[in-house]
Amino acid sequence: MSRKLDSPVQTQMAVALFSNPLSAEYHGSKRMEGKQSTGRRRVFVQTETGCVFGMELDRSDNVHTVKRRLQIALNVPTDESSLTFGDVVLKNDLSAVRNDSPLLLTRNLMHRSSSTPCLSPTGRDLQQRDRSGPIEILGNSDQFARTTQVVKDMVKAIKMGVDPIPVHSGLGGAYYFRNSRGESVAIVKPTDEEPFAPNNPKGFVGKALGQPGLKRSVRVGETGFREVAAFLLDKDHFANVPPTALVKITHSIFNINDGVNGNKTPQKKLVSKIASCQQFIQHDFDASDHGTSSFPVASVHRIGILDIRIFNTDRHAGNLLVRKLDGVGMFGQVELIPIDHGLCLPETLEDPYFEWIHWPQASIPFSDDELEYIEKLDPYEDCEMLRRELPMIREACLRVLVLSTIFLKESAAYGLCLAEIGEMMSREFRSGEEEPSELEVICMEARRMLAEREALSPKADLVGDQEFLFDIDCEDTELDYTLKLAADDYVSRTPFQFGNGSGHGRSPLSKLEESIEEEEDSEVEEQEALASLRSPERVPSVSKLSMSLKNTVLGEKSHLKYTGTRAENGYMANTSSGHRSANEQLPASMSFVKLADMSEDDWAWFLEKFQDLMYPAFAKRKSITLGQRQRQRLGTSCQF
Repeated sequence: MSRKLDSPVQTQMAVALFSNPLSAEYHGSKRMEGKQSTGRRRVFVQTETGCVFGMELDRSDNVHTVKRRLQIALNVPTDESSLTFGDVVLKNDLSAVRNDSPLLLTRNLMHRSSSTPCLSPTGRDLQQRDRSGPIEILGNSDQFARTTQVVKDMVKAIKMGVDPIPVHSGLGGAYYFRNSRGESVAIVKPTDEEPFAPNNPKGFVGKALGQPGLKRSVRVGETGFREVAAFLLDKDHFANVPPTALVKITHSIFNINDGVNGNKTPQKKLVSKIASCQQFIQHDFDASDHGTSSFPVASVHRIGILDIRIFNTDRHAGNLLVRKLDGVGMFGQVELIPIDHGLCLPETLEDPYFEWIHWPQASIPFSDDELEYIEKLDPYEDCEMLRRELPMIREACLRVLVLSTIFLKESAAYGLCLAEIGEMMSREFRSGEEEPSELEVICMEARRMLAEREALSPKADLVGDQEFLFDIDCEDTELDYTLKLAADDYVSRTPFQFGNGSGHGRSPLSKLEESIEEEEDSEVEEQEALASLRSPERVPSVSKLSMSLKNTVLGEKSHLKYTGTRAENGYMANTSSGHRSANEQLPASMSFVKLADMSEDDWAWFLEKFQDLMYPAFAKRKSITLGQRQRQRLGTSCQF
């Protein structure tokens, strides 16, 4: 079996092999410096099956002793395994691990037994037992104060026999936890029940923790800390994100699939999991059930500002809750509550999805208060805060945060409105073909300039570090390499121009289940076309692709495109068990430009050039907007 990160696994027990160039490149300077925690600490180790075991560490503990405890307590083999902490594969020293950190035990061999179930602790020695409570918040931030009270209410209800309620909508496992009065107070989403994760209760299975998920740049099992990151980044509760924390939680309601075909185990036992826990907000409906014209301009702007900062790839109407403030009919005063931020902060530039991009409120200029808020944003301070509060977050995610925040600050200062900024970040989809956004073209040009600088550097003769292959993008090496060279050639030959960037013709992720039938109807034709493209004699040469790309500008994007060129990522027939595997997800989008493969010096130089290149792009966007001022927009006659 292929050992690539993107390779689908055959059983539910397999887990991704973490090969992390980032650990040497970033963490040597960012995470391993300074005084680390070497006293007594509590950690929560998550196994490949999703089960979680809490333990206390002291100064004498190392990776070997942690594995030994897990082997005794959970009766799982740990010989051919690695202990990972975010980007870092821990060798032996645990001094970099902070208190309340979640660790992941990964298997190094992809061929393994699929019969080992998720077992409860069996060790008789109290030192081997998980002595943490039924719900434990991971981290000690002051911002978790409201969540702490919610957790107390949940624990009290559990002890009184008030069970949580499974959420039947959506693709992943989620549960409403209640208080002693039976009222929903929190929604809990276990990381191992995400779409395509080993214990997904709705049949979307087939990938292991750490492999690319619903979005290729967001790994399975890592949406939970992104939910928390969105809350932590919502400074002063500016966008109204509900309080959210990462927790270790134990209950019998959670789903455990068997290790062979993803079927649910019939007998429910207590099981511990790592999960995001978000305060449940009472609301009347979501944005898909309500006319958008009544939404306050300030609320739309504030949510849009957050979405741009965190590069949200899934802001659809279903994750904007609406609460009536005056209780009068459908068109009174309302409040918007943004939820579901698990697909923000991707590891590479993706195609964001902003539901608000064509709402009339998004075309209204920012207020002075909003501009002041944006001006005060400090992406580097935000990164340090996230490293402190969520030490497992990957540096690649933080680079996207820095880039998108800089882009927001500069574009708002230039005078662009929310809709214009969102359009510049969004790719166009024409006839099913994906084209780079204006933001990505700026980055591609900055990367080209960086490559020219490196070519002239004396260091160019030395063999450098391997490029960061978030090889979520590298399933078909030859084809991806051809497309990458072609895109690089496009940047080097094409005048630096920007188009209208207003296309947004694809369904949000909330429509995934509806789109499955449509994709299956065209499955045979798509596979035949993709198979012909993958065959060596049909792969276009670099020179031919380059010739077609060099005349392409974003105003007439008809050649630089990506259509999901991997047949195995399209929708295939259902598995014999009746579950949809990870192979059946939507065609993956292309990464036109990577940020994580640069050294710290190159990254700083890249950002400098990136900022220089933004202003011609802003001017072009402004001229396009002025030229299209007369075009009709849906909803412009509505009052709000």
